[in-house]
Amino acid sequence: MSTVTPGIHHVTCIAGDPQRNMDFWVEALGLRLVKRSINQDDPGTYHFFFADAEGSPGTSMTFFPWADLPQGTVGSGQVSRTAFRVPEGSLDFWESRFDEYGVEYDERVERFGETVLPFRDPDGLPVELVEVEIPDDDPTVPWTEWVPAEHAIRGFHSVTLWLADPQPTMELLETMGMERQGTEQAQGDTPGDERTRFAASGPVGKYVDVLPTIEASRQGHGTVHHVAFQTPTDEDQEAMREAVQGEGLRPTAQIDRHWFRSVYFREHGGVLFELATSGPGYDSDEPLDELGERLVLPGQFEARREEIEAQLPDVTIPRPNAAEADD
Repeated sequence: MSTVTPGIHHVTCIAGDPQRNMDFWVEALGLRLVKRSINQDDPGTYHFFFADAEGSPGTSMTFFPWADLPQGTVGSGQVSRTAFRVPEGSLDFWESRFDEYGVEYDERVERFGETVLPFRDPDGLPVELVEVEIPDDDPTVPWTEWVPAEHAIRGFHSVTLWLADPQPTMELLETMGMERQGTEQAQGDTPGDERTRFAASGPVGKYVDVLPTIEASRQGHGTVHHVAFQTPTDEDQEAMREAVQGEGLRPTAQIDRHWFRSVYFREHGGVLFELATSGPGYDSDEPLDELGERLVLPGQFEARREEIEAQLPDVTIPRPNAAEADD
């Protein structure tokens, strides 16, 4: 059993219009819709999963499109930015693509020796692309339907946490097996003076940055709902759950989320953390080449398919050949 996380498993966010959300993350950013499902705690709402070609752990950005919620405010007690890896030399391509698609982006910044391109999705969610060297044995598989492999997003790089009192959270990250990498002056639109980086043990989604802020937050469109960390096996997850309990936190019992098993808790600063197993995976109920093509209703929800489908708005997955036909 291990209390060392390999890194981020997935990040779940709040969106507004579901079609706009899908168009942006599939077409503009080139991620694959690997699962089209529902919020299992609110089955009248979609749950979209955008990832690499195989839905590998450490690559899936997921969304609850709650159209009726107000615009959120990023602040203390939240994941303030989610960063993805892209191959070295890709940022010129991405700036040109953002210009083509009307994406709001900022000037590049240097952070811990890496070049970062900050931008926002249509709901105002703060996102970043970070140029890194992608090794030949990297576990991610680029999805190339919209973006060529040499520029494609290759899973998570990091999340940034904004916290009123970072110290207890930094100690928790060390309990979770992350190592402190260093501290540097914050750049860009971050409100704190110093950014402290922690590194997990795996190759994807390995970094967590911590920044102090007392800015008020409000959950809504354009904010992160929770961040999930990999605990590959049930035994790893239980060991981590016990370690978290030892820090005075109150993790839930294990919850079956169909494609992984989960434990949830709020860390000391108020950010919702999840621990997620690696399996059974997004291809456990659909063939790999058909991921995301149909609405998947886990477990007991299948018996309510007609009722649930009647509540959900129609959505269409963007297809390159359809876009060409429109030209």
